[in-house]
Amino acid sequence: MRNRRIIVNSNCYHGYDVFEAVDGIAGAGFKNIELTATKGWTEHVFPCMSFSSLLKIRDYIEKKGLSIPSMSGHTNLMDEERIPDFMENIHLAHFFGAGMIVSSIGEAHIADKRKGGLDIIKRNISSLLPLLERYDMSLSLETHGEHGTGMAIAEVVEAIGSERVGICYDTANVIFYGRVDGNEDLSSCIRHVNYLHIKDKAGAPDEWDFPPLGKGYVDFKSIFSILDGNDNNAPMSIEIEFTKEGPASLDEVNKAVLDSAEYLKGLGYEL
Repeated sequence: MRNRRIIVNSNCYHGYDVFEAVDGIAGAGFKNIELTATKGWTEHVFPCMSFSSLLKIRDYIEKKGLSIPSMSGHTNLMDEERIPDFMENIHLAHFFGAGMIVSSIGEAHIADKRKGGLDIIKRNISSLLPLLERYDMSLSLETHGEHGTGMAIAEVVEAIGSERVGICYDTANVIFYGRVDGNEDLSSCIRHVNYLHIKDKAGAPDEWDFPPLGKGYVDFKSIFSILDGNDNNAPMSIEIEFTKEGPASLDEVNKAVLDSAEYLKGLGYEL
C-alpha cells in the first residue's frame, strides 16, 4: 500500500452541517478530516461559535475515530484588516489539534476588499510566523483565484522564505483559475508543495464542475508519480465541489466520497 496521509475536506459537504460531514467521511472508511472555516461559504467551524459548540464538534469527531490534521481557513491575506481574522483561524485550528492551516491568498468566496502586490503579501504573511511557530503549525497557500498556479504561489513562498509556509496544490484549481497543464506546473513548484487538494475536473476549463475522483480528466496517476519521483510525501485532501447546481442530496455527497475512496484504493492507497 502507498504510504501517504489521505484526508477528506469537509467542504465536500458544503450546504450540509459538520456532523453530516463527519458521518459521511467516517462512513466511507477515512481516518482524517480537513475542517472548513471559510467565511461566507462553508463555516463548519468558525471562531465566533460558542466554546461549548466547538467542544461538541471536537468530541463528535473523536467519537467517530477521525483525526484533524488540517483546517481550511481561507482569508484575504492581501488585506491587513483581515489578518486578525486569520489569526483567530490559526487559534481555532490549534484548538482542533491541526498542524496545517490552508488559505488562499485572496478571499475564497467573497469579494476581496483589498488587493496588494508581493511586498504587501509578504509583510502580512510574515506577521503570522510567530503564531505559527508558537503552535508548531504550517501554512499552506492554495492555488486559487488570481494566484491560480503553483508558479504564482511559489513566488510568494520564496519571498517569505520560511519552512512553515508552502503551497497547497489544488489539482483542479490550476485548470479552472490558472489555465495551466497541471503536470508541468506541479513539477515547477514541487519543492514548495506541503499539501494538496486532490480535486477532479470535468467540463470546460472555466466550468464549475468538480466530480468525484476518477470521474473527470485530471491525470492523478501522473500527479502522484511526480510527487513520488520527487520524494514529496505531502498529505492529500480530497475535495469534491460538484457542479454549480450542487449535489441533489446528502446521499449523492456520501456516494461521491465513497467513490473517491474506492478510486484511491484502486491505485494502492490506504485510507
